[in-house]
Amino acid sequence: MPLLLDLFCTFFRIGAFTFGGGYAMLPMLQRELVEKKKWVTEEEILDYFAIGQCTPGVIAVNTATFVGCRKAKAAGGILATLGVIAPSLIIITVIAAVLSNFAEIPAVRNAFAGIRVAVCVLIINSVVKLLKKSVVDKLTGIVFVVVAVCAIVFRNVSPVVFVLAAGVLGIVTRVFVQGRKEGQQ
Repeated sequence: MPLLLDLFCTFFRIGAFTFGGGYAMLPMLQRELVEKKKWVTEEEILDYFAIGQCTPGVIAVNTATFVGCRKAKAAGGILATLGVIAPSLIIITVIAAVLSNFAEIPAVRNAFAGIRVAVCVLIINSVVKLLKKSVVDKLTGIVFVVVAVCAIVFRNVSPVVFVLAAGVLGIVTRVFVQGRKEGQQ
């Protein structure tokens, strides 16, 4: 399959079979892009997730754009982005047309309640996988704890602030540790 078509189809499938928004797509993005397609490494996907969180838009759409551009320049970025958003556009259009007729049916309300719970589980699963790959030593563990506590305490602060602060904290701690190691030698 030509690369551009493969990019579109892969991201279309991700967009079509992942419910719950951008964060719910993270496990499927990781599985498809790192494990199956091997288009990016585990470290690269983590970087794309971090950058995607800092840029405007949905993290999964941003990640699709980054991966598409990496694999096939601007055309790849456009087709990957269109692929991941097309299912949502189609599904939302259909749902908007019929949902008002069914929204108050108890079975539909209960189904949505179950879907919300499943999405939370998918997000937690993704966080655990990312955590295992990201927290690799005491320093990254400290950065994780500091940022997690701050994110919980300061809920009204933009996630961009936490991502940037974690980047600065990572740089500062690495420079400090390297300086101490060099001073001991």
